[in-house]
Amino acid sequence: MRIVIAGGHGQIALRLERLLAARGDEVAGLIRAAEQGDDLREAGAEPVLLDLESASLEQVAAHLQGADAAVFAAGAGPGSGAARKDTVDKGAAVLFADAAVRAGVRRHVVVSSMGADAGRQGDEVFDAYLRAKGAADDHVRSLDALDWTILRPGALTDDAGTGLVRMQAHTGRGPIPRDDVAAVLAELVDTPATAGLTLELISGSTPVSVAVKSVAGN
Repeated sequence: MRIVIAGGHGQIALRLERLLAARGDEVAGLIRAAEQGDDLREAGAEPVLLDLESASLEQVAAHLQGADAAVFAAGAGPGSGAARKDTVDKGAAVLFADAAVRAGVRRHVVVSSMGADAGRQGDEVFDAYLRAKGAADDHVRSLDALDWTILRPGALTDDAGTGLVRMQAHTGRGPIPRDDVAAVLAELVDTPATAGLTLELISGSTPVSVAVKSVAGN
């Protein structure tokens, strides 16, 4: 498979790129700074220089041409203000999804956030983040041309992955290592039977492959 990842230098994306490359997939990661390219190459991915905050629909679609799947793993990141939550966590996600439609890439996996809600109240930056993610998720869910799956992890940690998770429509809050999020994403990309599902993810007792097969069968 050829898989294009938005936010290719993110902590989850780099882990995902290593997993996909190791199993033989062709992986491209969209990055906004050329100096990030070496990290992607080391992970086995092709770096593609493209700023989703300024790119046109046609530019993004051109990089998605010929892909079998697209993964949105970009984010404004900690320390960014409410404005960038809107331009990246919402705007870039919407643009990437629309570009996937334009390029004819049906399989579309989104890394969202537990609690994402376009109607979220509050004036804190985190409230703006959850509103942005929720609005982006709503847009993706409206696109009939995509076989989308939205993954909403709990509190992300840098602990070593265990390969054991709990993934359901509603799990309740909890932590999840980034390693395990990446492992789940690698399985989801390859499991179109999960299309149309919005899934929460935390650490648990079920092996990743079993958890994905379980939700795909529901």
